[in-house]
Amino acid sequence: EEIERETAYPDGKVEKVLKNGCHLIFFPNGTWKKVGSDGKTVTVTFFNGDVKQVMPDQTVIYYYADAKTTHTTYSDGLEVLQFSNGQIEKHYPDGKKEITFPDQTIKNLFTDGQEESIFPDGTIVRIQRDGSKTIEFNNGQRELHTSEFKRREYPDGTVKTVYMNGQQETKYISGRVRVKDKDGNIIMDTKL
Repeated sequence: EEIERETAYPDGKVEKVLKNGCHLIFFPNGTWKKVGSDGKTVTVTFFNGDVKQVMPDQTVIYYYADAKTTHTTYSDGLEVLQFSNGQIEKHYPDGKKEITFPDQTIKNLFTDGQEESIFPDGTIVRIQRDGSKTIEFNNGQRELHTSEFKRREYPDGTVKTVYMNGQQETKYISGRVRVKDKDGNIIMDTKL
């Protein structure tokens, strides 16, 4: 682009105004700034390789050169971080966070303390504020973990519960109930 005028300042800064209306400002430390002809698009390239762009809609895109990470802040408050390993984090204005890991696992962190992870195979893990965990497997099985027990529910209606003391209880759809002690010995079986 052709330069319309160039100004050198006593502090070492140099400003160039291009015929297309863009302004280029060069700082002594190697940082430079470009203000678009619209006056709203601003790009600052820092001496360390970082780049900050401000778009006309006030979206701010900051690229951290050393970390190879991009941090975009939208005018509605949404922040998106993109890491060099492929991880993407979305931080919503209401405090919710959504993390997409390189393996495409998605983790949602809710403002009330609950968490939800959705794995590529379709498994979903939900963690409540009290620490209890529900796992929904893609084969239809469901598992519940609490401080007192772990329970697995099978698609055929069978429910197996293992208590913290090691005792196991299996309830079958037929109504049969089998209980084992912590060593695996059957202490009750209501065969029908």
